[in-house]
Amino acid sequence: MKQINVIKTGSLKEKDANLKGAVATLEVSEYEMGPEDVKIKVAYCAVCGSDPHLVEGIFGWVPPFGIGHEVSGVIVGLGEKATKKGLQIGDRVAGNFLKFCGTCYYCQNGQQQFCEHGDEYNRAGMSQYIVWHESQVYKLPDGISLKTGCLLEPVSIAVRMMDKVQPKLGMKIAVNGGGPIGLLGLQGFKMMGATDLTLFEPIEDRRTLAKKYGADHVIDPTREDIEEATKRITNGRGFDAVVDCSGFAPSLHKLPPLVARGGMLLYGAMYPNDFEMPLNLYKYCYFNELTISGYYVAPYCFPRAAQIMSRFDLEDFTVKVFDIDDSVAAMEAQVSGKYFKILIRCNEIEGE
Repeated sequence: MKQINVIKTGSLKEKDANLKGAVATLEVSEYEMGPEDVKIKVAYCAVCGSDPHLVEGIFGWVPPFGIGHEVSGVIVGLGEKATKKGLQIGDRVAGNFLKFCGTCYYCQNGQQQFCEHGDEYNRAGMSQYIVWHESQVYKLPDGISLKTGCLLEPVSIAVRMMDKVQPKLGMKIAVNGGGPIGLLGLQGFKMMGATDLTLFEPIEDRRTLAKKYGADHVIDPTREDIEEATKRITNGRGFDAVVDCSGFAPSLHKLPPLVARGGMLLYGAMYPNDFEMPLNLYKYCYFNELTISGYYVAPYCFPRAAQIMSRFDLEDFTVKVFDIDDSVAAMEAQVSGKYFKILIRCNEIEGE
């Protein structure tokens, strides 16, 4: 089967973003099926912002290895014991790229995200076929196409964001960074009744999308000081919650002053693993009693994400599509930043 693989890791700075020789579509062996496994003919796999980081090699994975985890497709095979969820051949599905074992300390302690065996079925989604454990697979709701269905995983991250912030009606909330996760989170906060909902984002097209999705204020941080904008919007008190979805290290130290006393600051992106940020503990943790946290993957979120997926406006997320053979062009387009979201078509599926 065909699969997009990283075959060399290295820098992806804009000046040398030619990815020829770094990624390629290869012929690889299909995954073996176990008795509790589900075989999926992949329709689409969306490119995540973390995929270029894998090409850069910041996680230490040794090439070659496959990439992609935002997957949708059709079931073409079921193990003889894959019977607990009522899945059938032909079902349109998406899923969680991690299999939580259910038996380790963390799974037993209500902390699936730290499962000690979670990577055992972490298999590349930019493939013509993928084999997952039954527990990872979720049937798509009626009305959700396969093209949209590959966004179940990022929608689950937005659900996780809501779980962490626990927004209440009328809370003043700001999101820093208008990429896919930032704008999904913004839509989630709108559903939860946020007020003075604000996006900080330098790219005009993304600010325009934020307005479409219900933002009350959109601020270009290259043209307006975000601390002054926050004072203006919140009468000097700050936002009840601020969520970073940018991952842009130079902006992160600017966020604590934006949070109201007793508020929540959530660093909800991926950051360079050697990045450290100074924090005035007296001012923000003692005097202002901020809650500062992050999140890692989306435990307990996928069933709810599937249920609420149709309430998200996802049309703008599925515009740009590359075929699986166009791996270099797809990843170069991702690195260029010209497109809001990129999908890989792994198979043509009739009636998708």
